[in-house]
Amino acid sequence: MTPKLFSELGLSAEVLKAIDKLGFEQASPIQAEAIPVLLSGKDVVGQSQTGSGKTAAFAVPAIEKVDPTNKATQILILCPTRELAVQVSEEVHKLTIFKRGIHALPIYGGQSYERQLFGLKQGAHIVIGTPGRVMDHMRRATLRLDQVKMVILDEADVMLNMGFREDIELILQSTPKERQTVFFSATLPRPIQELIKKHSRDPQSVKIEQKTMTVSTVEQVYYEVDRRYKIELLTRLIDIHDLKLGIIFCNTKRMVDDLVDHLNAQGYSADRLHGDMNQAQRDRVMNKFRKSGLEFLVATDVAARGIDVDDIEVVFNFDLPYDAEDYVHRIGRTGRAGRSGMAISFAAGREAFQIRHIERFTNMRIQRGKPPTAGEVEEARANVFLTKIRATLKAGEFKPQEPFIERLLEEGFTSTDIAAAVMHLLQTGEAAPAQRSTRDEEPSRPERPSYRERQEDRFDRDVPRERPARFEDRPPRREESFQRPQRPERPVRRDFNEERPAAPAKFAKPAAEAAPVKPAPAPAREVGSSETPAPVAAKAPARKPEFSERADKPARPARPYEKLDRPKRPEPWLDTKPKASRRTPGDQSRLFVNVGSEMGVGPGDVVGAILGETGLPSGTVGTVDIRERHLFVDVAAEHANAIISKLNRTTIRGQRLKVKVA
Repeated sequence: MTPKLFSELGLSAEVLKAIDKLGFEQASPIQAEAIPVLLSGKDVVGQSQTGSGKTAAFAVPAIEKVDPTNKATQILILCPTRELAVQVSEEVHKLTIFKRGIHALPIYGGQSYERQLFGLKQGAHIVIGTPGRVMDHMRRATLRLDQVKMVILDEADVMLNMGFREDIELILQSTPKERQTVFFSATLPRPIQELIKKHSRDPQSVKIEQKTMTVSTVEQVYYEVDRRYKIELLTRLIDIHDLKLGIIFCNTKRMVDDLVDHLNAQGYSADRLHGDMNQAQRDRVMNKFRKSGLEFLVATDVAARGIDVDDIEVVFNFDLPYDAEDYVHRIGRTGRAGRSGMAISFAAGREAFQIRHIERFTNMRIQRGKPPTAGEVEEARANVFLTKIRATLKAGEFKPQEPFIERLLEEGFTSTDIAAAVMHLLQTGEAAPAQRSTRDEEPSRPERPSYRERQEDRFDRDVPRERPARFEDRPPRREESFQRPQRPERPVRRDFNEERPAAPAKFAKPAAEAAPVKPAPAPAREVGSSETPAPVAAKAPARKPEFSERADKPARPARPYEKLDRPKRPEPWLDTKPKASRRTPGDQSRLFVNVGSEMGVGPGDVVGAILGETGLPSGTVGTVDIRERHLFVDVAAEHANAIISKLNRTTIRGQRLKVKVA
């Protein structure tokens, strides 16, 4: 087929100007075939591969048919997923940038109704939405379809597979019969053909004949690997090909979550996308992925449609799709607009037969790959490292370091040894930061031991300690200066019946105030005796002896706050096992970071580094305890591994971070 320019398709000057601004001049085959037919007003059934330009093929004619003076909805575009609806809406906005008065509005589940209601009241000429949310607005009478001129079903086969057939038929029945109906799909199974026959009038078929259903610029390969070793093979392939931007597809949400945790723990930047996430979370992840804030997006098939991100290098089928059509849509995320890409699939056991089914469906041979060994991965890393050094040397974009090199040469080191040491530090990530503070230029001082080391040294009783020299020169002190006057011993009364010594006269009480003395009992005498008993001298009552004077002194009873049987608590300096702070909650982990107040680091620097690198909410970070040369930070335990992997690859105030669990 002869290539056509957009200027040959009979488009308006405003649309041609917008297309020129986007950088396109020549129409793709599906665009060159579909646009003239759609402009003529006929129903169209378009069939083309993913990434071939189908969106512009139906969006350009739709824009040309809109009457800006009429605020009613005139174009309705149905999409199966939220992501695809957003993508189509963005494309329409780009094409209408020079068309004054035309408004396009996406409506989909997960977005607030208020924003959508406001847009519909203002007058949305083109509505792009999912069937479910469109039906909601129809029931609320906030969306009227009585003046619709064109209905477009994008990815119609997917909408039927998702169970939207009844909704689609109700929507089509609510539109005028003289409307123009357009079906675009990568495949045309029997349910789609029945829907086309029922709701279209003499449709024109626009099909781009190809030998294969996949893009020729995508290199396809598969590896036979046991399920237990898929993650290891995945990381090896990422390292050996030096991949920086890709999508990894899994069949289940649980596998997505597990794989993201594994990748983050191993130092890769990855995030998830699946149906359990709300719209705000999905938008945040997609915006971060579009801005290359993520290396890898791990997703289910919900993301196979509607992701339009430039320069995706690779698509991994961590789990093979259940349907061959899903394979076509998955690998269509890479190799778009003539770019090259890779599609790597993992097959475990009998899944190799599914590879043959995909080959028959796509009419393309998928090469079988040999898993790389650990040695090949190390060699590939070295080659990537040398390539970067060569590029830096050829570009000359580096700061001269002659003073440091000359100092090392004067100390007797050879130039090859210096270069080898620097490369070793760069490869291990232990190189010093390029910028140093003025404090580092001062003469180095011995590093101050940590608090634990000082405590262990202070209370280490097994090692004999020597008195410092400055105490040896002092004259010995007099012995008597250390003696305290002894208190006289208190006499202990052994006989409890002894009389108490008389008190001094000045402390004696007057006779009138003295307590009456009871007479002693008379001794017993025989009956009939005439003897008069001799008078007995009165004795003072015996004083009750004190506890210190008792011979049978009992043990002192325990006080209420004492526990005599409590085991002795081990001394903290003898416990070498690090423990978390008592203030750290049970659902948080305490991390040790090798920067402190001496480097000028504040709490804002730490919180900003964690949230900026990971994209987690602010509630993830707890208390930040900054010391002189290090700090401790409490983070959510479930995100601790991800935070450690991210922070170990960044710097704060020019200091490379080393983070571990405290």
